[in-house]
Amino acid sequence: MTGRMTGKAFRAALTASVFISAASIAQAQEVPSSAQDAKIADLQRQVDELKAIVSALQAAKAPVAPAPVEMAGSAGSAASPAPVQMAAAAPAPAAVPAEKKKKGWYEKLMIRGYTQLRVSEIISGDKTAPAGVSRLRSPHDSGINENGNFSIRRARLVVQGDISDRVSLYMQGELAGSVSNQSNGESRLNYMQMRDAYADVYLDKAKTLKVRLGQSKIPFGWENLQSSSNRLPLDRSDAINSPIPGERDLGVVVYYTPPRIQGIWDELSHEGQKLFGNYGALGFAVYNGQTINRVEKTDGVMLIGMATMPFRLDGLGGIFEGQVAEIGASGMLNTFKPEVRTGGVSATAFKDNHVGVHAMIYPRPFGIQAEWTWGKGPQWDATTGSIQVKKASGGYVMGMLRATDTPVGQIIPFARYQHYRGGWKIATNAPRLETDEYEVGVEWLPMKELEFTLGYSNVSRTETDDRRTGRAKGDLVRAQVQWNY
Repeated sequence: MTGRMTGKAFRAALTASVFISAASIAQAQEVPSSAQDAKIADLQRQVDELKAIVSALQAAKAPVAPAPVEMAGSAGSAASPAPVQMAAAAPAPAAVPAEKKKKGWYEKLMIRGYTQLRVSEIISGDKTAPAGVSRLRSPHDSGINENGNFSIRRARLVVQGDISDRVSLYMQGELAGSVSNQSNGESRLNYMQMRDAYADVYLDKAKTLKVRLGQSKIPFGWENLQSSSNRLPLDRSDAINSPIPGERDLGVVVYYTPPRIQGIWDELSHEGQKLFGNYGALGFAVYNGQTINRVEKTDGVMLIGMATMPFRLDGLGGIFEGQVAEIGASGMLNTFKPEVRTGGVSATAFKDNHVGVHAMIYPRPFGIQAEWTWGKGPQWDATTGSIQVKKASGGYVMGMLRATDTPVGQIIPFARYQHYRGGWKIATNAPRLETDEYEVGVEWLPMKELEFTLGYSNVSRTETDDRRTGRAKGDLVRAQVQWNY
């Protein structure tokens, strides 16, 4: 017998043979002895044929065909079956990999955010003042006023994720925005406002080089890039924030991060250090230049460049063993049209150019952080009663102690001094600010979802209003609870 038989066919043949054999045996019991011998011989022949079929099927499953097999009939069989010749088995088909299941959009995106509930109290000093005289106020926190109480400082909602291996998106909204002049000059609170809306396009598989498209943070100043959910003091410093209030604009950025530098940042992030976020070791950007959510009013663009480098201090030994430092610099070239009190924006686009440097040692457990900036930008000149291009400079120095192994969670006490002399360009008529502030505080993280900050400040500053003069002085206590989700 020559050929190929499937397992299904073999099972069918075997079953049929069993039934035929059983029937034949039953018949044999009913016939005389001579006829019974003939029946037995016939059954033996059928059994030999089945053996040949089984052997042929087993040979067909082998990778190499066996030599022709000749099955001799048993003694007493009427005839011997013909030799069985099996052809070489065909090679098994290659395994086809299972198709990778395509992820749904809901598996690619994640939602997260944080909310800050804050209370501010002026405990001494110029809580109020006559018209034309500065009051104790801050351009960063409208809750600092004579009626200060509870306020939602930030309520952020973030949607982010990888659309593909080379493209990711990031969108952040602020649910605690305010809109001014709604009724007799009164503001309305807690409007949704776009903060970020950008896509990252990675130009290499290692994701060291990327292009960021859309509205995003401007890479000028380390503190400006750090998220407000991570910053120790409740507000950014006046000097570092003054070139880019709101920290964002609409444009295109190229970021590059070598793997070695990324490895240091990953290590610091894993241990819970408060980083500035991955904005690259090198960044070059082109923006509109009118800052966040403002209509572009000039024909030019804002150019930004930044470089920052973390490095280990183990080689110095002693107190520097295990410490990581980071230094960097940034610069911007821009023209800006401030809003004016007569309505709209100024007819003149003023030069707005700045440089800044930053340096820090991450708290392990002691740390220090400092930034300084110099430049020229639009600023109200009280002598001429007009906006002029004038010098702006200032910065801050901060020390901190990070205690992670306390029975109640992580505790970080800190102290900061800030100084600034220059304009605040996004306020009407770009008023001049003069700030000196000493601040001490402590941040407590009983769990990663909950943070408490308590701070005290001794303040001496002018108000961001060109119609008020002099410097307000006083003492301020503020507290904040932040929940992360």
